[in-house]
Amino acid sequence: MSLNAKIPSGRLAEKWSNHIKDIKLVNPNNKRKYRIIVVGTGLAGASAAATLSELGYQVECFCYQDSPRRAHSIAAQGGINAAKNYQNDGDSVYRLFYDTIKGGDFRSREANVYRLAEISTNIIDHCVAQGIPFAREYGGYLANRSFGGAQVSRTFYARGQTGQQLLLGAYSALCKQIEGGGVTMRPRTEMLDLVVIDGHAKGIVVRDLVSGKITSHVADAVVLATGGYSNVYDLSTNARGCNVTAAYRAYKKGAYFANPCFTQIHPTCIPISGDYQSKLTLMSESLRNDGRIWVPKKKGDDRPPNEIPEEERDYYLERKYPSYGNLAPRDIASRSAKEVCDQGHGVGPGGFGVYLDFKDAIQRLGRQVIKERYGNLFEMYRNITGENAYEVPMRIYPATHYTMGGLWVDYNLMSNLPGLFVIGEANFSDHGANRLGASALMQGLADGYFILPYTIGDYLATQRQPRPSSDHSAFKEAEKNVSEQTKCFLSIQGERTVQSFHRELGTIVWNLAGMARNEAGLKEALTKIPELRNEFWRNVKVPGDDDTINQQLEKAGRVADFLEFAELLCYDALTREESCGGHFREEHQDDNGEAIRDDATFSHVSAWEFQGNDAKPTLHQEPLEYTEVKMATRSYK
Repeated sequence: MSLNAKIPSGRLAEKWSNHIKDIKLVNPNNKRKYRIIVVGTGLAGASAAATLSELGYQVECFCYQDSPRRAHSIAAQGGINAAKNYQNDGDSVYRLFYDTIKGGDFRSREANVYRLAEISTNIIDHCVAQGIPFAREYGGYLANRSFGGAQVSRTFYARGQTGQQLLLGAYSALCKQIEGGGVTMRPRTEMLDLVVIDGHAKGIVVRDLVSGKITSHVADAVVLATGGYSNVYDLSTNARGCNVTAAYRAYKKGAYFANPCFTQIHPTCIPISGDYQSKLTLMSESLRNDGRIWVPKKKGDDRPPNEIPEEERDYYLERKYPSYGNLAPRDIASRSAKEVCDQGHGVGPGGFGVYLDFKDAIQRLGRQVIKERYGNLFEMYRNITGENAYEVPMRIYPATHYTMGGLWVDYNLMSNLPGLFVIGEANFSDHGANRLGASALMQGLADGYFILPYTIGDYLATQRQPRPSSDHSAFKEAEKNVSEQTKCFLSIQGERTVQSFHRELGTIVWNLAGMARNEAGLKEALTKIPELRNEFWRNVKVPGDDDTINQQLEKAGRVADFLEFAELLCYDALTREESCGGHFREEHQDDNGEAIRDDATFSHVSAWEFQGNDAKPTLHQEPLEYTEVKMATRSYK
């Protein structure tokens, strides 16, 4: 199958506006005849479900949490980008567009990124109208701060709780539609299969996580808003429930998975503290506005940080990247931290940490100002580490965070499977090889509020596929497969816990396909992962039953998918013989350790097609063509 991105013709700045004028519409009286399933209730899913319902569609919305408010979007703390230029510092839609393309190391689709920058201005107005309590200047104007990869202040924020506040806005809009009957909400329900009939997505099969009941749900279109897959590494900044299952099951039904090796390592996380912790904690990138990052110049220097004089400190980001300093993009900041730690300059237990120091900012602005900007983050850090970051520097180290890869979608956010739309972090479309900070919230809300409500109507208006009954043989077959897999987990009765397999898988993927990768390591991973997967199916122990709450059973299904998906990630990383963004191949770097891209060979999207459990997937390529920007070597110096 050829990949048709369906990018509209015309000038880049006019593509979206012209596309809106040209796409087919569904008559308002006909919209209530269509049923749309939305899986996931983070910013993308909640905003999409609420908006589609407001338009008149019947919406059935699913989440595995007990409430949509518990979606992982609440963890996005630092802010949301928008090209408002409120600071009059030279920002514009084009500059946000270019920063995003450049930040993604020229591996994202130009038309999608420009649309995202264009819509960003509407998102802020919409959220202000919802009552989102953005920080404001003394005169009442919305405040801004900078984030990595930008030289302007374009990030709107609500202290260190931006994601939570934005999600509450989307949740309120969703609740209004639930109360009005336009949305049927199904919490504590997990999607376990996609049903495709005559080549079109027509519904899903789910398991009720309380009763264990397996049911089918039919629709005219399915929307996946299920987030990213960083938990393939076991330890990540993601909530423990975040998983790849919905996207991966869709991939096994024919949806292409794009750029799975593009995973982001976030530079400002609390360092790992032990072998058995459940997750890693993100300290917002916004802290890099006022915190200075440094390590001791002397290797193995274990003196308390306040006893190390200025002349014996290496502010390595300021030294290496003077134009951006501590606000260098995430991939560069992360690799730089790893580099100094590998050289023996790391701090804290095991030497896996660098300092994030607020001493200068507190002296310049006062402790109260820092508290107003980041107080809840400082409290969180103290609760976890027992250290007071107002008095001693924070210790941070990179950790897996966002995933730029996801299911392939066209300009309309529809996958190669007609009727299956993918939005937010679950798709690949906007961030290339590295996401700029504060752009995740922007993409989720753009997709849900402003893009999908237009583009899904074009599909529904042009397709005449009848909505099947849940008694259709395809649904019954999917239910049977889900039920058999569930019973299989319970029947193995091996000797190892699900978590032990997840931890071992995470160690393999982190060591061999983490911040740095090489051919030998990736080939080693592609040997170890199938061996671990085979042992899982022989030796996992899942206690309990399938007719009640059983979190180990839930986790078994997710880890089983991670064990397959990890192999796909490594195939993609091995095939991409270049370094770009979050994908750093050690064989492709210059004398200064900077990434070397291969634009002649790899200026494309890698989209993988499932060929069977024991077969290598097929690689398809979507060429990336730039009309408004010129590909160049990234420089933040």
